[in-house]
Amino acid sequence: MTFTQIELSRFGEQERVAVVTLMRPDKMNALTKVMEAELREVFAQLDRDDSVRVIVMTGNGRAFCAGMDIDELEVLPPDDISEMAWMRPYDMNRRADYQSRYSYFPAVRKPIISAINGAVAGLGLVLALYSDMRFASDKAIFSTAFAKRGLIAEHGIAYLLPRIVGPGHAADLLFSSRKVTAQEALSMGLVERLFSPDTLLDQTLIYAEDLALNVSPRSVRVIKQQLGESPFQTLAESIALANREMFLSIQSDDFTEGVAHFIERRPARFSGS
Repeated sequence: MTFTQIELSRFGEQERVAVVTLMRPDKMNALTKVMEAELREVFAQLDRDDSVRVIVMTGNGRAFCAGMDIDELEVLPPDDISEMAWMRPYDMNRRADYQSRYSYFPAVRKPIISAINGAVAGLGLVLALYSDMRFASDKAIFSTAFAKRGLIAEHGIAYLLPRIVGPGHAADLLFSSRKVTAQEALSMGLVERLFSPDTLLDQTLIYAEDLALNVSPRSVRVIKQQLGESPFQTLAESIALANREMFLSIQSDDFTEGVAHFIERRPARFSGS
């Protein structure tokens, strides 16, 4: 597939980090149906690519993603929300919760880090919230936007946001649709780290490459699955899953390498198996 509204590149000496850049800077990277389809395709492609260990998503220009393109929003049919064209083909090996229109990020087996370089609102915030981590420019501005457009908390954001920032902050952000500074976003846990605008992407890529090279990709893959399952589990179920996965981990090549590189005091050479 040829991409027209996103760009895919690689970073690092071994090119283990994939960078997905939203490429509509003149429109503040507002989401269109074309961009949405391209994002779904590129993430499916990167999920299948064993050479990729970490994915970074960012925006080109002064915004991360300002939400749905207003031109498309004006002509949005009421049944667009449930249009089958936007549903993932059902995969019995993946939780159904992570197979809807925007909730597929947790089903991607690699860590996804959003490098939020500027304004993020509406569906742009939805994409960021479904990412595993959010690093941001200290000049970034955040807004849920929905209530000011006569809309509601879309695509599971009413589930995600309270779990990330707490119920009170979530209600505030969703009811008011007010603009939130990067500093406030950090204080409430909406983002994990802040960097200056000119160092954000570099610092995010340094972190991503450290994950790609120095920890077991098998471990990260399983831990991401555990984190994705945890909201739906009891403590006993979480422990049972951990026990099963620990049994398999101890038999893995990455466990053997993890012990060997520590004893031999050398860089790790994890295979992911």
